Amino acid sequence: MLTNKITVAIASDFLTAFSRIPRKQQGKVLDFINKFRSTPHLPGINYEKIKHAKDPNLRSVRIDQNYRGIVLKPKSGNIYMLLWVDHHDRAYQWARNKMVRIHPETGSIQIFDVEPVLDVVQKPVEEEQEIEKLLFEDVSEKELLRLGVPEPFLPVVKRLKTEEELDQISPYLPQEAYEALFFLAEGFSLEEIYEELGMLDKPEAIDTDDYAKALDNPDSKRRFFVAEDDLELIKILNAPLEKWRVFLHPSQRKLVEREWNGPVRVLGGAGTGKTVVAMHRAKWLAQNVFREKNDKILFTTFTKNLAADIRENLNKICNREILKRIEVVNLDKWVSDFLHQNGYEFDIDYGSRTSPLWEKALNLVPNELDYPASFYREEWERVIQPQSIVSLREYLKASRIGRGTKFSRRYRKAIWPVFEEYRALLNE
Repeated sequence: MLTNKITVAIASDFLTAFSRIPRKQQGKVLDFINKFRSTPHLPGINYEKIKHAKDPNLRSVRIDQNYRGIVLKPKSGNIYMLLWVDHHDRAYQWARNKMVRIHPETGSIQIFDVEPVLDVVQKPVEEEQEIEKLLFEDVSEKELLRLGVPEPFLPVVKRLKTEEELDQISPYLPQEAYEALFFLAEGFSLEEIYEELGMLDKPEAIDTDDYAKALDNPDSKRRFFVAEDDLELIKILNAPLEKWRVFLHPSQRKLVEREWNGPVRVLGGAGTGKTVVAMHRAKWLAQNVFREKNDKILFTTFTKNLAADIRENLNKICNREILKRIEVVNLDKWVSDFLHQNGYEFDIDYGSRTSPLWEKALNLVPNELDYPASFYREEWERVIQPQSIVSLREYLKASRIGRGTKFSRRYRKAIWPVFEEYRALLNE
């Protein structure tokens, strides 16, 4: 008799809680997870209802005498979710006000705390208090739902007056809802926010009981992951706070998993996750595109140290077979190795050997020209070399777009001997 596959998803919050418990209990949690992942409905796993819990689907499971795990066990289907682990009193306290829901508009699985919302909703408003224009006064509840705001939060969000008040409730909001409200408060239009967050397509009908489908939602994937094998799970639990390995922002995941047509340039300031995206992209390509034994993906950097760091971090997210297909090397070393493999016995010079040659060649600069020495070297690197110029005739016709300095044909002819001399010195 065939049975549906059981899926066990682990929440980001679970890893945070796991990192805080004593090492001895971590071992017991790992034993429980292994048993739980293989057969979550074993008779030995007792799912206990949590008294006064807002979410009827939450259950506690026994780790040992003092520690409990919090699990979501939906009414139907074979999806189980590990949400939290803690000392039993704190575990129950965490769970009582939590709700886990599939958002009816976005289709993502959201975890949120109901009690702070109820407190704000039930807080009386003084009659004499002067009411200013509310922060989201012109935004309908339907539009707020479309942005991912959970339904219990709608009364609170509609009553916010300032961005400071929005920041105060941000710890209780799902991340995608806060991001959308932040953009809205900053003056972005709804259309701009839909475009920024990838919500331009009209949402399809959402089944709020289909947790299997909801786990594939990009916003769900920033909160939950499904370990494919025991080794992957052990790697994650050995460093539970390195969440970049499994949880990606939807904008990052879009870059990682898209089938691009040609080169792609990813821009972003320091700390925005460009290297994380590149590592996950390499892994995704090795898993889904370049899967043959002799396939190879080249991952280059500008420095040795960064290449070493990336190699070490890829080891945390890739198995051996995938790692074999990803070559991580700084660009200079790759060029040097490539030349040697193809019979060119040259070394890469970083200036120590060519600087004396430039000094000799610059003796041919006409006296009437007062450009700095760096000008001639940049002319060589940015005009002559890229266009493979080997004659004065080619140099007179060459494009100098981007150089920023106008240079007449007369001046080009006057300085050409400098470049001829430099090339001759290189060839000696």
